[in-house]
Amino acid sequence: MSWLLLLAAGAVEVAWSQSIKPTAGFTRPLPTLVCFLLAAGAVYLLSLAMRDLPVGTAYAVFTGIGAIGAIALGIALHKDPVSAGRVAALALIIVGVALARVTSPE
Repeated sequence: MSWLLLLAAGAVEVAWSQSIKPTAGFTRPLPTLVCFLLAAGAVYLLSLAMRDLPVGTAYAVFTGIGAIGAIALGIALHKDPVSAGRVAALALIIVGVALARVTSPE
């Protein structure tokens, strides 16, 4: 169950990362509220996952999921540049998250 909570926390973090730009520097009230709620939700779910997972593993996987999602959505939705280096970095993050999962003591 803790890994599902961690996956959910990572998914909410991805949504949070995409909610930052529409705040226009936190000058737009509704997007800013959505941004803060998503951030709080991600951290809350992460805290629940950390009840059973080691802090370092949970946080590394959480930020890895966030990075993977933010990069992928940036490329897919915002036309962020794609290069061999970025793809390699993304692949390394994915391998790192998977390795953290399969070697976790839980």
